[in-house]
Amino acid sequence: MNSTRITSPEALEAAFAIRKNVFVEEQGVPLADEYDQYDTLQGPCEHVLAYYDGKPVGTGRMRTVEGIGKLERICLLEPYRKFGIGKKIIASLEEIAVARGLQRVKLHGQTQAQGFYEKLGYQAASEIFIEDGIPHVLMTKDLADTK
Repeated sequence: MNSTRITSPEALEAAFAIRKNVFVEEQGVPLADEYDQYDTLQGPCEHVLAYYDGKPVGTGRMRTVEGIGKLERICLLEPYRKFGIGKKIIASLEEIAVARGLQRVKLHGQTQAQGFYEKLGYQAASEIFIEDGIPHVLMTKDLADTK
């Protein structure tokens, strides 16, 4: 099990397939809402792809927004959600943020995953809000606390 930065169009397509499976097919997010201008290899985002037994099973991305790292599109295929892969994805995205000199990260966590993020040091920083028909909460983490 490992998580690596995406550097090829093939790996990016694998990430897109995972996102489509989880967000569009499983959770009902409209396909038109899932992909945006940040879904490129040369854009402001860095994407990661997580593997289990050599198979791509999870993904996420990080971009800088107003001096804060924003973790986005974090997901895992359903059969692989109990192996610690999600923690690897978050750690990889946080490493990217640190490499960019960022001291803080945030994410819009689905409320059903709030406990997962809290175990990784994230704190709720908003009331519940709806994004693509799914309840979310803004969560933040000071990366200085992880050293």
